[in-house]
Amino acid sequence: MTVSAGALRSALDTNAPEYAANRETMLAKLAELDAEQAKALGGGGEKYVRRHRERGKLTARERIELLVDPDTPFLELSPLAAWGTDYTTGASLVTGIGVIEGVECLITANDPTVRGGASNPWTLKKALRANEIAYANRLPCVSLVESGGADLPSQKEIFIPGGALFRDITRLSRAGIPTVAVVFGNSTAGGAYIPGMSDHVIMVKERAKVFLGGPPLVRMATGEEADDEELGGADMHARTSGLADHYALDEHDALRQARRVVARLNVRKAHPDPDPGTVREPLYDAEELLGVVPGDLKVPFDPREVIARIVDGSEFDEFKPLYGASLVTGWARLHGYPVGILANAQGVLFSAESQKATQFIQLANQRDIPLLFLHNTTGYMVGTEYEQGGIVKHGSMMINAVSNSTVPHLSVLMGASYGAGHYGMCGRAYEPRFLFAWPSAKSAVMGPQQLAGVLSIVMRESAAAKGKPFDEEADAGLRAMVEQQIESESLPMFLSGRLYDDGVIDPRDTRTVLGICLSAIHSAPVAGARGGFGVFRM
Repeated sequence: MTVSAGALRSALDTNAPEYAANRETMLAKLAELDAEQAKALGGGGEKYVRRHRERGKLTARERIELLVDPDTPFLELSPLAAWGTDYTTGASLVTGIGVIEGVECLITANDPTVRGGASNPWTLKKALRANEIAYANRLPCVSLVESGGADLPSQKEIFIPGGALFRDITRLSRAGIPTVAVVFGNSTAGGAYIPGMSDHVIMVKERAKVFLGGPPLVRMATGEEADDEELGGADMHARTSGLADHYALDEHDALRQARRVVARLNVRKAHPDPDPGTVREPLYDAEELLGVVPGDLKVPFDPREVIARIVDGSEFDEFKPLYGASLVTGWARLHGYPVGILANAQGVLFSAESQKATQFIQLANQRDIPLLFLHNTTGYMVGTEYEQGGIVKHGSMMINAVSNSTVPHLSVLMGASYGAGHYGMCGRAYEPRFLFAWPSAKSAVMGPQQLAGVLSIVMRESAAAKGKPFDEEADAGLRAMVEQQIESESLPMFLSGRLYDDGVIDPRDTRTVLGICLSAIHSAPVAGARGGFGVFRM
């Protein structure tokens, strides 16, 4: 193996018992993940998928497959939305990034096998997140529409915030980001505004139905007798209302026309793609990523082993390698795109790490280089020595830098992501362009044992202050219950179900996923903060 001067040298022993144990644990977590994602792939279940096909219709994923260019990847986003809730995993909507006629697009597709594609609160959250991604990265938005509108039993959670969905479509258009709606079936009530506000609309003959009020509502409100074809059929909209720009004979024809529409959008990326001839694979096998993260997240691991398996040629120019060693920072390329990387090495962030991160983020903004955050942190260090040493000031500097940085951010939760460390490493609230988690990740205000222990101490001190005896048995029971609750709420599937990430990914896919995201990011201008940051307390 030829190793360049700037390439990382791996110290990972793939024959060690620890590696084998880590790998076994990760594979078990991946099996659990696959089982849960299969629920989303199954849509509304075998019965409703069969009924859908008997009507001569394609499923949501089949429509996407025919829409995107052959042999190109489709990066599905938020596939576990609504996991662990009363709603079907996937939230009756498929969203993701795919290439259509050479153009990277944000694609959404209603899944009509799940309650007719009706929107529940998680459908709405997932759709709004898709719109955020399209807007931030200037990706044309293609909607494959077949939905009966809001799931009426949950209307109280949908109606008020749901208006943002239509607002977003018009804002995308105003920003010069094309929107295309392909209507395969019902697009009724509020759902009618999706084609109504899109730049380009394609409707399928005898299938598309777009109206604000269907026959029963019209009859009740006005006494008029009208069928759904008269009120909102594709033929009527193509010939009379003018809502349909293109009239498709069937679903395949609609998807063919959608590809032609996208081909004529004259979309130009803000930055050219890297020359494929200059992109080099990492020196080390991505398969080995399965054995890097320990099953016990209290055991630290070297993130350079991850970096060496995801960046081009495993080359990494480390910044301040001897200072603030609990945080690894440096420059690399990933699928040809320049990237600055911040990766937790020892879990805890001290003042030195915070100051190092702050400077590094400022440098990335000067150079217009996107940042990649690799999480494995328990948060900022506490204790008298560190409080007196200014950990609040220094941690605040890092969070300030992350908050006001304007280059695109990507985050991957590999292990722990607890407390304010989650914020400093660009957690969800800090609006990374994309955020993914490995099955090994955990995230919460603090670890389960720490949180339960803090509650126990507070209750013990409260009892002592009141002069009351402390119930040790009740305390033990409460601690066990709290630990179990926090543990379950820290897991990636729970967090992904609530859209706190954009998906839980196989570690082996990390390089591919990040490459797709970086390509999408460069559809929009990449520019660092030129107006400075907030006040840094010195």
